[in-house]
Formats: sequence, structure tokens, C-alpha cells
Amino acid sequence: MKFITILRGLAVFALASVATAHAQPSESIEEYPSRPLRMIIPYAPGGASDFIGRILQPKLSEALGQQVVVDNRAGASGNIGVKAAADATPDGYTFLLGNVSSMGINPSMFPNFPVRVLRDFVGLTLVVDVPGALGVHGGLPVGNLKEFIAYAKDNSGKLSYGSAGYGSAQRMAFEFFMKKAGIKLLHVPYKGGAGASTVATISGEVAATMVTTASLVPFAGSGKIKILAVVSRRRIPALPDVPTMVESGFPELSLGSWQGIFVPKGTPKPIIGKLVDVVKKVVHDPWVGARYEKVSAQQITSDSLEDFASFMQEQNAFWAKIIKDVGIKTQ
Repeated sequence: MKFITILRGLAVFALASVATAHAQPSESIEEYPSRPLRMIIPYAPGGASDFIGRILQPKLSEALGQQVVVDNRAGASGNIGVKAAADATPDGYTFLLGNVSSMGINPSMFPNFPVRVLRDFVGLTLVVDVPGALGVHGGLPVGNLKEFIAYAKDNSGKLSYGSAGYGSAQRMAFEFFMKKAGIKLLHVPYKGGAGASTVATISGEVAATMVTTASLVPFAGSGKIKILAVVSRRRIPALPDVPTMVESGFPELSLGSWQGIFVPKGTPKPIIGKLVDVVKKVVHDPWVGARYEKVSAQQITSDSLEDFASFMQEQNAFWAKIIKDVGIKTQ
């Protein structure tokens, strides 16, 4: 019995030692970072998140003095990447580029998902806001949103639209739009994110999509896709002749697609502080700004950790209401 008691004591000591080693940084803040870092993007290459991540990556590497490696973890509407980031050692060497879909909508779309965004992550700051847009296949006989709505009504049940995933912000927006317009298109979710949905629209695999301008602007004027409206409060420089959804009679559709940087809960505060300073400096770098501008993306950062936390709570509550109002089945 005494031997068993000793063994139990050793086991408890060992577990406590592991927990302590896991909770405390193995290097000083002056030494951090001493090796490459990993930026998890929960979507495939080609979409808006990947586009923004690869703009930030070289400047983050330069500012941190270590290579930042992009790790695309696509699948399950972003949940695969989110879980990989949540499960990572909270030592400052892994961070997540999360967006409105993976961090704002998914908590309500997938209530049984084991990772809880507001519980398992520390949000560092917003890094961008990208307006959305509604694009249709270039061969459709429509020239504006009014004509598209009429065409969809005449072809009820025959058209489909693509999205960046089952629980994506673009899917929520399109479902809201359909409900208000009185039309119905079949939803086709794409694992590859906004890029895959855009390609499907260009090829005619689906009739339409509502994704970020970062995915659609490069094809504007090509004839392969027609951009009928932008999802923002005002028209954007990259598409000056395209009206907003607000102008087109849908005032509720004025939200952009934000993205932010998150680290696993338990990341040491000094490291969080250093990362926040570096990320904010990079976001407002003129080189980054020039590349953002090409797709009308907005340079934006949070005032503080508390400010970003409040924003996240508001976003989770807002999208939970939209999901309920539209009547989308959660998983």
C-alpha cells in the first residue's frame, strides 16, 4: 500500500511538473522568438484569408526576425484549422488568422464543436476588413441585381450558388438576401473557400456567389463573371460603377468580412504583448496598405485586447441571431 501511495505521489508530481513546464515560457521575452513561427489559415490557398495572410507573412517575418510559415488547414468550414490552433502549445509560436466565419459564425453554426472561440483563444487584434460582393456567371442574361432577382424567380429551383462553406459569412449573407428578395437557389458549399466558390461561378458550375472582393476583383471586367453589387456601406474604389447592396434595396447587407489574429489561451502575457505590437506595426505598414488597397481591403487594428474581446462577443451574438432569423439548421 505504501509503495502504491509513493507511486501515486510521483505520478502527481510528474503531471504537475509537465503542467508547469507547459504553462511557462522556456525562453525570456528578449530571446523570443528564437525559431520559426506558424500562422494557421483555416482555409485553402486562393481565398481571401490566404490572400491576406500571404500579404502579412513577409512583413511579420521581417519584424519578428524569424520566418513565419503559412499553414493552410482547410476543411469543415474552417473548424479543422481552428482546432489545430486551439490544440497548439501556447508558447507564441503558433497563431491563427481567423475570420468572421470561423470565429464569429461557427460557434453558433456548430454548437457541438469542442473548441469554443471565446473560451479557448485570446484575440490579439483585427488586421483587415474586406467588403464582400455578389458575382454571377458571365453567361447569365442579367446586367444588374434587379434583373438577377427576376431571372432567379423565372428559373426557380434551377439555379445554385456557391459559398466558402456551410457556415461561412457569405453563405449567411446570401441566404439572408434570398429571403428578402423572395428567391431560392440551391446552396453548394466549397471546401476550398472563397477561391473555389469564385472559380465555380466563373466556370458556370454554379450561377452565383457572394464572397469577398479579394476573390472577385481580379476577374472584374473579364467577362467571365459579372459583379452586381458590393456588400459594404459605400462603393469601393476597385469597383466604382458597382452599386452597394444598400443602394440596391438591401440596407441590412452592409457588413464586410473581418479577419484577426488569435493565439491559444495560456500564451504568456509578455509574448502576447510583443505579438500585438508587431502585428499592429505590420498591418499599418505602407507596403501592406498598398496591397490591401488593390482589393479595397481596409487596414484596421483593435484599440486593445479588451476592445477586441468585446468585438468578438458582439459578433458571436449578432451572427447567432442571423442564423436563427434565417432559419439555417445548425450542426
